[in-house]
Amino acid sequence: MTETLLRGRTLTFHHRPEGVEDSAAYTYVEDGAVLMRNGMIVASGNYDQVRTQAPGAEVVDHRPHLITAGFIDTHVHFPQVQVIASWGSQLLDWLNGYVFPEEARFIDPVHGDEMAGRFLDLLTDHGTTTAVAFCSVHSASVDAYFGAAAARNMRMIGGKVMMDRNAPENLRDTPQSGFDDSAALIGKWHGKGRAGYAISPRFAITSTPEQMEMTAALVQQHSDCHIQTHLSENRDEIAFATSLYPDAHDYLGIYEDYGLLNDKMLLGHAIHLSNREVDTLAATGAHPVFCPTSNLFLGSGLFDDARLRGAGTTNGIASDIGAGTSYSMLQTLNEGYKVLQLQNQSLHALQAFDWITRGNAQVLGLADKIGTLDAGSEADVVVLDARATPAMALRMERVESLADELFLLQTLGDDRAIVKTYVAGEPCKSAQ
Repeated sequence: MTETLLRGRTLTFHHRPEGVEDSAAYTYVEDGAVLMRNGMIVASGNYDQVRTQAPGAEVVDHRPHLITAGFIDTHVHFPQVQVIASWGSQLLDWLNGYVFPEEARFIDPVHGDEMAGRFLDLLTDHGTTTAVAFCSVHSASVDAYFGAAAARNMRMIGGKVMMDRNAPENLRDTPQSGFDDSAALIGKWHGKGRAGYAISPRFAITSTPEQMEMTAALVQQHSDCHIQTHLSENRDEIAFATSLYPDAHDYLGIYEDYGLLNDKMLLGHAIHLSNREVDTLAATGAHPVFCPTSNLFLGSGLFDDARLRGAGTTNGIASDIGAGTSYSMLQTLNEGYKVLQLQNQSLHALQAFDWITRGNAQVLGLADKIGTLDAGSEADVVVLDARATPAMALRMERVESLADELFLLQTLGDDRAIVKTYVAGEPCKSAQ
């Protein structure tokens, strides 16, 4: 039995904070501790009290740093690790010019294996312990992704992209092969260890009605799998998608007509939405996912978080590597704050850190497993240093509250602010 006791300032959330005064939303302990045993959190709270539960545990003293649950990224493209920071145009041009040629390389299992390891290293270096990823159309890319995650015992979700039109021939499957390959991968990986499968039609533009029917069949047969796709990122995309499905009410109506909308559905971007679409998202429990750095990078538009939440949706937030420009969920929050500011909406630092931990776990239906420091949660933990750079250290000289420290971390923080990341209780980033 392996026991490790982390000591430091601990922060965990119970519900989304309404603001700085909502102290019931979180628990912050100045001299706190997290007791980890066999990949699980056994206890957390005051150090002196937790210490008595495991007198023989190895103590790792992270004071004065802040300990939180590991970060969760709800929309990322694993095969795009080598196109991040490619000069951008609009969405459809960027896909054809950069993304599709890069994804074609993942037919090679050796390449996929190498990229998977480096991809997961980048995630944990930036404090991310769970992500939901699109793999390429090739089954080998999914095997590489889940194989690397299993070797690290990471809770990861992902799936093979399904697309049978409007893509290069070497990246197209067929309705039947997309179904067969996805079903085989679900059988191989879903629910094995910490792996979860996401049925992944890329978006309506790259799937024929026949493939959408096969996707619907997959969803019906594997109702415990997540579903992921894209929605209303770009106005040209919307026009193209709806022209391909002229009988649908609107873009969201395409997915709705095939019975894909439920609380397992993750819809990347969801920027340009009609009132009907917003109401339908709320009614079905499907989750819009805010991708601020990629939306700014490609000039796609501004995610209206307040409008969606006001209608009753529960929204994710994500890096969207590789149109997204940072693996860091801290920098994702930084840009998300600015996107919301442009719409006279606020993102308080306490809300922000809840969002990338417990909030995203709730979106995934996994809040009982990840996203908090509660006893019984899996031991995915990140240790944060708000003095990691000279600029941060200088600002910290004037910080007087936890909220101010969190806002500093989300504004100036990146991988340098991640002292250590623990995945299932095991350290996977060396102290800087």
